Amino acid sequence: MSTALVRIPVGELADGTPYFAPLGAVVIEDSLVICHLCGRALRSVTVHLRGHGWTKQAYCAAFGLEHGQSLEGPETRKLRAAAFSSRLVFDPAVRAGSAAGRQRARSGELTRDAAAAATGRRHPEQRRRKARQALAGIPAQRVAQANAERASRHVAQVAADVARRYGYPDLGAFVLARMAGGASLAAISREAGLHKDWLSRHLAAVAPGAAAAVPQQRPARPDAHWRSALRGLGFPDVASYLQERHVRQHRTVNAMAAEIGVTHHAIESALRRHGLDRIVHAATRHAADERAAQVAAGLGVNSLGEYLRQRRAAGRTWRALAAESGQPESWLRRQAARTPPG
Repeated sequence: MSTALVRIPVGELADGTPYFAPLGAVVIEDSLVICHLCGRALRSVTVHLRGHGWTKQAYCAAFGLEHGQSLEGPETRKLRAAAFSSRLVFDPAVRAGSAAGRQRARSGELTRDAAAAATGRRHPEQRRRKARQALAGIPAQRVAQANAERASRHVAQVAADVARRYGYPDLGAFVLARMAGGASLAAISREAGLHKDWLSRHLAAVAPGAAAAVPQQRPARPDAHWRSALRGLGFPDVASYLQERHVRQHRTVNAMAAEIGVTHHAIESALRRHGLDRIVHAATRHAADERAAQVAAGLGVNSLGEYLRQRRAAGRTWRALAAESGQPESWLRRQAARTPPG
């Protein structure tokens, strides 16, 4: 049974297929379910899918629904539940299957199989929507605290696994034994199959005694590893390179990182170390400043911002200013907003 109401598509899939109900949602109207494919209201979309040539699995995947999501109205589900209850009593095959399923659930086998099947698979929109709704009611501080506690438990578990794998009572004993042989924290981290900086970051939290025994040394010259790259570019030191590239040439942090062969974090650290402010979107802002200067020169004024402020104070509209300057209204508005009030 379905209604004949004509509906308007609410969107299209990537392949151009129109859909008539929101992604990640099952819309129920008067105990009937709306079919995403045609917009009809039905008692059971599952049965109806045969007419479209779709399977339920493909339907759920295409429209962001969980695999176990029912595609039937509440009244239809009640009738099916009543029918199944009778079969559970009188049908031996159904009883045997139900018993086998309960046994798999009790043993954890069902959960493990479900987790394995979901590994690497993107959560459907319906699941993500439920998660967002659940998180919306939790204060941000509690979410942050829960995330921090989960991260701490993970770090402690990794430390315990490393110690057990190498036959030590705890990670601190393992680290001290390796350090006695002359190994560095980076070398010990690599030996344990971890990131080279893992122990530097987490040793104080999981083994404070061992962390206290680590010599607190820092490279005396943090810019030393830049020397070869700077010599090839003709710069005597990092400070002169940063001044030329970032301040004068307006190169971005990412562009400098690619040129030197370091991370953008290293460039940002060097800027702070040498007392230079990072200019966000340096190249874009410099280009915008040059354009503003050219427009101001064409208008015969020293400052485009001051020109716009005076014209606006005189009652000129943005459209009139755009016609006068030959520039888009939106761009002129941005230039006016960048200029502090006099």
